[in-house]
Parts: sequence; structure tokens; C-alpha cells
Amino acid sequence: MTAATVFAADTEDGVALMDLRTARGRWKFLDPVGAELWRRVVSGTPREHAVEELVIYWAQHGGARGQVRADMDALADQLDAEDLFAAAPHPPAKAGVEVRFIDAGTRPRPGVRAAGHMGLGAALVLLRCLPVRLVVRAARLAGRLPGGRAASAEEADAVCAAVRRAVGWWPGRAACLEESLAAYLAAALIGRRVAWVLGARFVPQGAHAWIATAGAVHGQEPADRVWPYRAALTVESSN
Repeated sequence: MTAATVFAADTEDGVALMDLRTARGRWKFLDPVGAELWRRVVSGTPREHAVEELVIYWAQHGGARGQVRADMDALADQLDAEDLFAAAPHPPAKAGVEVRFIDAGTRPRPGVRAAGHMGLGAALVLLRCLPVRLVVRAARLAGRLPGGRAASAEEADAVCAAVRRAVGWWPGRAACLEESLAAYLAAALIGRRVAWVLGARFVPQGAHAWIATAGAVHGQEPADRVWPYRAALTVESSN
């Protein structure tokens, strides 16, 4: 079976589609109108029927029928051309997720600090040398390392702190994608399992990457007060 390459973060404000077929990956954001067309087609409604249903709906609510049809046909043509009328399903977001921030005063144990440096080095190499779809595949392989157990919230916090300390020694830029992958790999190196998550939000619009344990997301900055992001792709241990 072919591995999925398009993933969806579906929210009440629209749908964010993450396409892994480009080298660096690409996000496409659909507003609520475009999102409704996308939802109907991926749920099994033929494209032409979905367009007609929405033309009728918006015409009944005051839209100019000809203009609505032209807009819907243009969007459907674009999504078809980019092969985006498909996406791997993602389970609904858990309610009441705790957002845990990085504590600059945390001093991880030496072994965790070493794992943070190794995880960061591996993440930087992977993200700079491989297309993102292969990076996701490599992360899934790392999740199959034998042994280990699910990380506690405190252990995940320590891994994030170790990666942040390692980033302080790195002369280049490391954003959320690099840091979250580094934390995921560092946790695997010390025999702890976390999830690596890529997702998006709409208000304000943007993409993000983070690690998660059961019921919590980790390594966030206090200045980023807008949560939740909605997950599109989650890489977890298969052990």
C-alpha cells in the first residue's frame, strides 16, 4: 500500500492540507467555503455533485449563481490539479490538552543533555539532506527502536530543555520543526517515547511542529498564547 503523502488539519475555521510530495513540504489553507467542498469530495460525494450542492446552497443565501459556480469550479480544478482531494484521516483532537512551557532554569541530567545534542545533530542532518517525506519515514523508523516506555510529562519537558540548550550552541537557526524532531529523536535515544506532531491553526494562520505525551504538548514558548493547533500528522512509536 502506498504511504499517504497528504494530511489534513480540519478545524471549524477551515482545512489546512500538508503535502509532503515537495522537497520541504507545503501547506495549503482552505477557508470555510473551500473546506466544505473538500470535505464533501473526500467523504465520497462526486466532485460535480459537491459543486452543484454548494452552488445551490450559496445561491439560496444570496450569492450570484454564475459567480459561485465559477469560483467553485476554479477551486475544484485547482485541488484536482494538485491532487489534494485526498488526505490521511487524523483522529479528533483530545479535549483539555495541557500546554507545557520550556523552563529556562531546568538542568537535565548529563545523559539527557547528551541525547539532546545528538538528537539535534540528527534532526539537522535529516532536514537538510532529505525531502520531508523521507524525514517522516526516518522518524517512524526511530519510533520502532526496541525497548523503552512512554515518557512522563516531566521526562518530555527535560528532553525539550536539553534540546533547547543544544540549540544555544548551534550557530544556525533552529525553528520548531528542527527542535521538535530533535526532541523526538532524543527521547528515543534515552528509551522514552513521545509523539512528533505537525499541525496548523487558522487564527492567526500558521503551521507548527511539537512533541506530545498523553494529554500534553511540550516545549512551547509562553509568548505563543494561541492554542490549540490542530494536528495533521502524528508520528508515534509502534512498539
